[in-house]
Amino acid sequence: MFFWGNKINGVTFSAAKKTKVSLTHRKRLWEVAEDNITFTEEDVDGLLFPHKDALLKRELDRLHNEYGAPSVYSIIEEMLALTECKRTLSLLLRLRGVWCKYRVKVSTYPCQERTRSYANDLLICIAKAVGIANEQSQLKKEFEEFKRGTASSEQGKNLAETLRMEEIILLLGKADLLTTAEEKQTNYLTKRNSLGRQPLEPLQSFYCPITGDVMEDPVETSSGQIFERAAIEKWLADGNKLCPLTKNPLKRSDLRSNKTLRQSIEEWKNRNIMVTIASLKQKIQANDEEEVLQSLQKLLEFCVRSELQREWIVMENYIPVTIDLLSANNTEIRKSALMILYALSKDSEEGKERIGTVDNAIGLVVRSLARKPEESTLALQLLLELSRSSIVRDLMGSVQGCILLLVTFMNSDDSVVANHASEILKNLSFLDQNVIEMARLNYGEPLLQHLCSGTESKRMSMAKTLSEIELSDQIKLCLIEKGALKPLLELLSHSNTEMKSIAVKALQSLSTVTQNGQLMVKEGVSDLLFELLFCHTLSNEIREHVAATIMQLAMSTNSQRSEDVQVSLLESLDDIFKLFSLVSLTGSNVQQSILRIFQAMCQSPAGSDIRTKLRQISAIKVLVYLCELDDRKVRADAVKLFYLLAKDGNDDTLLEHVNSTCIGNLVQIIRTSDNEEETAAALGIISYLPQDCSMSQHLLDAGALDVILDCLRGRNEHALPRNEVVENAAGALCHFTLPTNPETQKQVAEAGFITLLVSLLGSGSSLTKKNAATCLKQLSESSCILSKPARKNWMLSCCIASPTHGCPVHLGICSVESTFCLVEANALRPLAEVLDEPDPAASEASLDAILTIIEGAQLQNGSKLLAEANAIAPIIKLLSSSSIVLQEKALKALERIFRMIEMKQKYGISAQMPLVEITQKGRNDMKSLAAKVLAHLNVLPEQSSFF
Repeated sequence: MFFWGNKINGVTFSAAKKTKVSLTHRKRLWEVAEDNITFTEEDVDGLLFPHKDALLKRELDRLHNEYGAPSVYSIIEEMLALTECKRTLSLLLRLRGVWCKYRVKVSTYPCQERTRSYANDLLICIAKAVGIANEQSQLKKEFEEFKRGTASSEQGKNLAETLRMEEIILLLGKADLLTTAEEKQTNYLTKRNSLGRQPLEPLQSFYCPITGDVMEDPVETSSGQIFERAAIEKWLADGNKLCPLTKNPLKRSDLRSNKTLRQSIEEWKNRNIMVTIASLKQKIQANDEEEVLQSLQKLLEFCVRSELQREWIVMENYIPVTIDLLSANNTEIRKSALMILYALSKDSEEGKERIGTVDNAIGLVVRSLARKPEESTLALQLLLELSRSSIVRDLMGSVQGCILLLVTFMNSDDSVVANHASEILKNLSFLDQNVIEMARLNYGEPLLQHLCSGTESKRMSMAKTLSEIELSDQIKLCLIEKGALKPLLELLSHSNTEMKSIAVKALQSLSTVTQNGQLMVKEGVSDLLFELLFCHTLSNEIREHVAATIMQLAMSTNSQRSEDVQVSLLESLDDIFKLFSLVSLTGSNVQQSILRIFQAMCQSPAGSDIRTKLRQISAIKVLVYLCELDDRKVRADAVKLFYLLAKDGNDDTLLEHVNSTCIGNLVQIIRTSDNEEETAAALGIISYLPQDCSMSQHLLDAGALDVILDCLRGRNEHALPRNEVVENAAGALCHFTLPTNPETQKQVAEAGFITLLVSLLGSGSSLTKKNAATCLKQLSESSCILSKPARKNWMLSCCIASPTHGCPVHLGICSVESTFCLVEANALRPLAEVLDEPDPAASEASLDAILTIIEGAQLQNGSKLLAEANAIAPIIKLLSSSSIVLQEKALKALERIFRMIEMKQKYGISAQMPLVEITQKGRNDMKSLAAKVLAHLNVLPEQSSFF
């Protein structure tokens, strides 16, 4: 109940009638004052003695005279009878502390406004102390009950006590917190309409005899003369001791406030201001921009002058008129309108609500927010004030572009602008939809705050938001860094299934960032997720999200830095077996995620160990079965994992599980799949199969050669094949170019593969070039056998035989299709260019192919062709390669090439330094060979100790 309600301190109102009601009221006022004014008794101990009575009286007089405090303070005098003088004096000084807080503001207000302001403050203070809601309807209800209770209990009171209670009622009745907006509007219009339309001239008595201006604070001398306080005090301070008018002696202590005249002056001023305010509206709505600006400036002066005048402006319905001006073309008009709206909204809940409820008001302010800096700052200032209203801030977030602009301003170099924007966003964050929109715009602080410290339902809502909206990687990373993981793990560990589901989905969203995934693994999130994955009582949907989240965590472990502590999801064989076993026991979505988990783990820093353990548990057997499924998504991921296990697997493992049926399935996948990653993986599996005649025959029977040709050429003329498809297709082709199987070699040549392989040497990736060179090398190894001796043609005219031009290397008739000749295929120059590849494997394969044309008796002619193809210099360069294998092969090639005098003369000098370095730093066998080459070059004697 209110402080004057039906029950006070356990004493009912009816009981109070039997006691001294006014005494109870005064005691309660005392308690309220003591509870709300922070000042200790010790603070005034030094002031109490020996003149405590004089000090008390002086303090009472000062409060009453200096601040215009109402005579309610006279009640305190009677309290001397109820308590010690020390306690009363302490209270008075504490009351003084409260008044000092308002001194600057209140002392500049007119008496009427000062009384109203004090009444409002006192009403709020007391209502708060006794637990009454600060709402107009509640305050008014309790105040009316108090008045009725006071009237019914007046019998038995003495006259002084009755007058004091009437003074209290009169004072608190001036608080406009007890008046509805409609009542204030009606009262204002009634008064304003009674004033006329023209301002009145001031009365002569309003002027100060010294300054000639209308007085603000008139004071009266003992002789009855009236002056402006500041003017007469300055007169006396300048050394004058006589009254300016009467010439009688005058002291400062003789001056007394003339409250009656001051009130009359204030009433005259208020009357003229009220009339002026009403007359400005027509000018503001005029078409003359200069007149509009002048009128707005005048209105702004009234706004900043006092709260009462701001209320009059509001009641004159200036708010919608001013808001309309925000759409004006003139920048200065818009800026003035923003300043007026800010003044009307500041410290006024009613002003804020009136602005916010005008149609499109917030939209127009937001539009100003996007304009030039000065106007933008004013709009931001207004939005900050409006955002402090619960009604307006609910509207603000829904205005298009508002939150976006605020988030942008939050990153401003201007600290004031950035702070204002940040505070507005904080105020708007009370609405979940605004928090969601902020998160979408990369501002996640409010979401994080609600997630970490909100109620359970609020935390669930924010976690659900994380799982549903698209967030940038930047904000995801920021959320985890600032503590989002802990509340999500708490939700994940909750017994409530819905909470688990929401937490899993949120973790799934955040785990897409590599750093987040790695942190989650370190914090043990994967262990909790594995427990949920193996929990068969959970719904399939939740387990699908759990599996997808684990997949993200597994993928994050692939990007660990070498200097960091390495983390992995699974290490033991039992754990790997347990997880892989779910591939055969769960739905397709979970199957797909588990297969991808193992794909990621196989490519992690610990991938070699994972691949070995998967082969140990016969994972390939399961994958071969999954490759036969109609579910294309599961099949695609099974093929990709199969490919990873085949890379470094041994031939026996593959031969154990890969039969003609499996090969047929792989070829069919290559032929029909529209998933290029799946196609590349299937081709990769084939490329890693053991290279023997029976496997090649299985591939031929399945039609592999045709699909490989399609993949190398591109499946249609408008789409170029992906690098990995071409790489693995070229690798798979190696099965058909083995010199032990000339029939398949012939099919390859007749299908046009050789020309295609030569073109890949100049356009493919390093792996493609390596595989293409390997195929050409294998084909070239059969060229000598297939090349036919050149026939002689007899010229009948003279019976002289003329030789038919044959291959300069093979000394017979060669062609691309019949003998697979590298010379005829123009492959030497492209192969020579591959020697400069940074990838040692590609260089080695190219060198192997090149060396096939200088074997045996082909050395002399082959060397000349290599020189013409610019291949000798790259071979010499390989002597300095970091690859020992390449060094050794290049050394052996040069040992044969430099047997030719022409080659020694042309290239010998450039080879000397790398050869000398090998003799100094190379392996013993290579030192000997290098010395032998140097002997060919006449750098070392034939009998050198290096041999």
